Amino acid sequence: MVSKSEASSKSEKTGVKSGAKSIVQKIWDSHVVTELPGHPAVFAIDLMLIHEVTSAQAFQTLDKKGLKVFNPDRLLATIDHSIPTRQNRTEIYDEQARAQVNKLRENCKNHGIPLLDFDKGQGIVHVVGPELGVTQPGMTICCGDSHTSTHGAFGALAFGVGTSEVGHVLATGCLLQEQPKSMKVEFKGHFKKGVYAKDAILKLIAEIGVGGATGHVIEYVGDAIRAMSMEERMTVCNMSIECGARAGLIAPDETTFAYLKGRPHAPKAGADWDKAVEFWQSFCSDEGAPFDREIVIDLTALDPMVTWGTNPGQGLQITESIPTVKSLPEGEQGVALRALEYTKLKEGAPMAGTPVDWAFVGSCTNGRIEDLRIAASVLKGRKIKEGVTFYVVPGSEAVMAQAQKEGLPEIFEAAGAQFRMPGCSMCLAMNDDKVPEGKRCISSSNRNFVGRQGPGSITHLASPATVAASALAGCVASAEQYL
Repeated sequence: MVSKSEASSKSEKTGVKSGAKSIVQKIWDSHVVTELPGHPAVFAIDLMLIHEVTSAQAFQTLDKKGLKVFNPDRLLATIDHSIPTRQNRTEIYDEQARAQVNKLRENCKNHGIPLLDFDKGQGIVHVVGPELGVTQPGMTICCGDSHTSTHGAFGALAFGVGTSEVGHVLATGCLLQEQPKSMKVEFKGHFKKGVYAKDAILKLIAEIGVGGATGHVIEYVGDAIRAMSMEERMTVCNMSIECGARAGLIAPDETTFAYLKGRPHAPKAGADWDKAVEFWQSFCSDEGAPFDREIVIDLTALDPMVTWGTNPGQGLQITESIPTVKSLPEGEQGVALRALEYTKLKEGAPMAGTPVDWAFVGSCTNGRIEDLRIAASVLKGRKIKEGVTFYVVPGSEAVMAQAQKEGLPEIFEAAGAQFRMPGCSMCLAMNDDKVPEGKRCISSSNRNFVGRQGPGSITHLASPATVAASALAGCVASAEQYL
C-alpha cells in the first residue's frame, strides 16, 4: 500500500518552492506571540476543551496561586470519561468518578466556564466541539486528552496536553511550544464495499508503526480524503496520535463549510459568514510547500482492518493472517510475542473467524451519527450471535436525539444490542462499562492497550461496520456480506 519510492524523508524533494508554506506553518506563524532564540515559542491557544479527568489539578494550581482564568469564553467543558451510560446515569456509584464530576462542576461555576452537563448538551469532548461549531478552521485547540487531534479535521491545529499545560492555558491563554515537523499523507483511490475511514487510518498506523510520525503534524490529502464526510475526516484525524503524531489535520473545503454552516457557534449567515469562509480558505498548503516526510497510500484494494495485538500498529486486513514473530523486524519481535501471549492468538492463524464475546460502537473515534447509521444498516433485520454483549453508545446527547429521531435504537435493540446514554463508555475502563477479564471485545474505539477496556480484557480495533458484522457472526467478520 505504501510505495517506498513515494515516501521521502526530508524536504529536499524536487518541486519545493521558495516561500511556499504548509497549512501547519501558516497556523503556527499566526499564533506565535513571541519567541527567543533557542527557546520554545509562546504560542496562543484559541480554544481549550475541558473534561472531568485532567483538569482538577490545573484548577487547584490556579486557586493556590490566586490566579483567575485568562478568558473563560475560550473554554468549553463537558463530562464524559468517568460517567456511567446506563439509563439512571445521574447517579454515579463510583466515589472517585463522582468526585471528579462534582469538582468540574464546582470549578466551572467558580470561574465562569460554560459546562455541558447532563441534559444540557453533554457529550464526549471531541464530539460536542465540532457539533456546536466551536471548532473552526485556522484555530489552535488543546485539551487534556490525547485525541484532541480529532478537531484537525476542520483545518485546526489541535493537540493534547498534560495537566500542568492545562493550567498554563487557563492562566495565560498560551503554551510554550516547539515548532513541530510536518508530514504529508496522501490517501489515493476509493473504498471497496465494507471499508471505511477507520480502516484507512488503521492501515497507515500498521504501515508506519506507533512511532512512525513522532514529532510531526500530519496533513492528510488526496482524492480519498476529499471524498470523505466531516465525520469520516474526524475519525482519521482522531487516530493520528496513535502513530506518534503531535496532531493531524485536513485543509478546509466546501465539505467543511457546509458542515459548519448554521451550527450554534459558527458565524451567522450573511456578511459574517462570507468573511469567515474567506478567512478559512487561506488555511491550505501552498503548491510546493515543504514537508519533512511524505507518504502515499492507495486505498483501492484495501480490505477492512482489524488489530491483532496490544497497540494500534499491530493491525492487518481481515483477509490476512496474523504475522509470524520472525517475519517482523527484530525490534518488534519481543513486543509481538508478548502481545500474542496476552491476546491468546497464534502466529500465522487467520484473523477472520476469531471468536468475540463483546462488541462496542462508540467513542470519540466512532460515536457520531454516521457511525451509528452504518452499524444499524448492518444490524437491521438481523440478530447478534447468542453470547455476544453489544453496547452502542452515542457520542453526545445531540447524536442520541438524532438517532432516536431516525429510529436507530429500535434497530439496535431488535438485534439484541444495548443502546446506551452518551459518554466515553467502553473506550476505557474509567466508568461502569468494562469488558470482563479474559473476554474478547471488537471495538470501534482508538486503543487496544493491555487492560484498556477492563483489567485482563482483550481488544481488537475495527470500524463500526466490522464491529456490527462481528457481533452478528460471533467472530471477527467483514460487513460486506451484510451490506
